[in-house]
Parts: sequence; C-alpha cells; structure tokens
Amino acid sequence: MGRSRYLITELDKPYFMTCTVMEWLPVFTRPETVQIILDCWQYQREHEGLKLYGFVVLENHLHFIAQAPRLDKCINSFKSFTARKLIDYLKAHHIEQLLTRLSFAKRAHKFDREYQFWQEGGHAEMVFNEDIMREKLKYIHENPVKRGYVNKAEYWRCSSASNYEGLGGVIDVDHW
Repeated sequence: MGRSRYLITELDKPYFMTCTVMEWLPVFTRPETVQIILDCWQYQREHEGLKLYGFVVLENHLHFIAQAPRLDKCINSFKSFTARKLIDYLKAHHIEQLLTRLSFAKRAHKFDREYQFWQEGGHAEMVFNEDIMREKLKYIHENPVKRGYVNKAEYWRCSSASNYEGLGGVIDVDHW
C-alpha cells in the first residue's frame, strides 16, 4: 500500500490544497480537460462523501478546499484517476508536446508509469475557523483576477466564485 502524501490530521475539518501539473504545463486550456476535473469532484461528492467548499482551475494548477471522512484517500484517488484520464485525453488528441514533457518529467525510479502528470506531494492546510475559510476562498476566487484573466472573480467559469454570488456554477459546492 502506498503512503499518503497529504497529512490530514483532523477529519472533521476542511483542508485547502493545491495540485500542480508537472513543469506547470498548460493542460487546462481546453474545456474537456477541465471537465475531467469537475466530473471527478462530482463523483467524489456523490459517492465518497467529499464536501467541496471552493475551487478554481487555472491553466496549470488548481486550488480547492475539501473535507471527507478519508480525505487523504480522496485526494490520492483524485490525482490518480484524473492523471490517467487526462493522459488518455492527450494521447487521443495527439498532443505530443505535452506528452513528451510529462514523460520527461517522470522520475527515473518510477517503473509503474510512462508519464508523471501531477507534481508529487502537496501541502494540505487545515481550515480551522470561519476567518481562515473566508481568507482561503478569497485567495482561490481572486486568483484569476490577479492573473488578469477576468475583472471579477465570478466571471471565471472554472471556479466556485459564481456559486458564492448566487449565480450557480459549473458544479455545486458545499457551504461551510
């Protein structure tokens, strides 16, 4: 059994997390690749008890706040499943430049795979009160604004900002 790279110490608390594509490659520039992420979260919400409080998907990484009875296992399965689906997508669409970089990025000791999609590890940061939750949601939602992609957070389609503005979103989120 593999070890968890996410130190989840209190199961009754949500955690802020970041997942980054190897070498910061811009994979999430196509709606289909973003949909793989959204579909996985939706599945985990429906079948694994995941509570998703907020998220943003940018071209090469994503941030989210989540909670689950076994959040470490949810994150591991999220990264494993989405990596496989995203690599399959890149292969099916002959996106060789990204596949070459993902193959090159794989560590030499990894014999169980041809590609490495996500950067290893991650820093799970506990959200232990309402002030921290607001701070992390603001950080997540303002990320596309700071990058100059949109003027208002709720304009970024791949974010939960519009959910919090009562406008609906690409997937439902849980409110803390």
